[in-house]
Amino acid sequence: MSASALAGTILTFVAIVGVGWLLRASGRLRASDARPINAIIIYVGLPAFIVSTVHDAHLDGELALVVAVAWAVFAAVLLIAWLLSRALDLPPVVAGGFLLVATLGNTGYLGYPIVQALMGTDALPPAIFYDVFGTVGALLVVGLAIAERYSGSAERRKHPLREVLGFPAVIALAVGLATRGIAIPSAVSNGLDLLASLTVPLILISVGLSLRMGAVRRWAVPLAVVAVLRLVVAPLLAYAIGSVVLTGDARELALVTLQAGMPAMMLTLVVGARFELDTDFIASAIFVTTALSALSIPLVSLLSF
Repeated sequence: MSASALAGTILTFVAIVGVGWLLRASGRLRASDARPINAIIIYVGLPAFIVSTVHDAHLDGELALVVAVAWAVFAAVLLIAWLLSRALDLPPVVAGGFLLVATLGNTGYLGYPIVQALMGTDALPPAIFYDVFGTVGALLVVGLAIAERYSGSAERRKHPLREVLGFPAVIALAVGLATRGIAIPSAVSNGLDLLASLTVPLILISVGLSLRMGAVRRWAVPLAVVAVLRLVVAPLLAYAIGSVVLTGDARELALVTLQAGMPAMMLTLVVGARFELDTDFIASAIFVTTALSALSIPLVSLLSF
């Protein structure tokens, strides 16, 4: 895939965000309309995606190293982001969103097609491992705890374990793992795939509905920091760590570098809304990093290949 084609794929995502923004700007929809959309994603689209992906993923012990790199990069960026959030003196509901968008990348919805285009279909299994057991795993194990810690809802802070264990994505992950080896009827799997396909466009529309240009200007400095962490620091860390961990495997090194350089994870908006973090900031971060990734991902691919 050429650099222009990569940029075109990313800009398509940005354009759909623009559709959501235009719907709100024109008065056709309101920012509050993102709530039922997010509910559909939380309770329908995301669980369907996780169940189908985890159930069908081919588990390979060698791919554990890919997951190890994903977690190492996540931990390193989280530490840096936490220190910077303190230095920037961000309000708690913004700081929580800052940590989520800085550490978690869009390694599924954007990562899969880019990895497949650049590296071929045979590169999808490690890409799925990086995403599901790395990024999504970090979201479920650590990200939800971060969201709960910085939550604007006192009620959610009272019952952190209940909130995390009751989150539909966590339940879907358990179902996907528990049903491995059990054949799912085609009618059911097709239905899951169809429901999962709703997730990307709905999240993009939700980001557009939540996007406020005033928030982009207000949080310009923190957003610039997020962009550097997400699009520059994370892939460089992945390349450095992968060079040590994935000794002699140039393809997997290229894959982890690409995946680490993806823009902010779209699902952070859904989690942020659930835990009453600052969704204006999160939506702005998703928009800014996704738009800038049209430039950064082709550059990261030059480092990787």
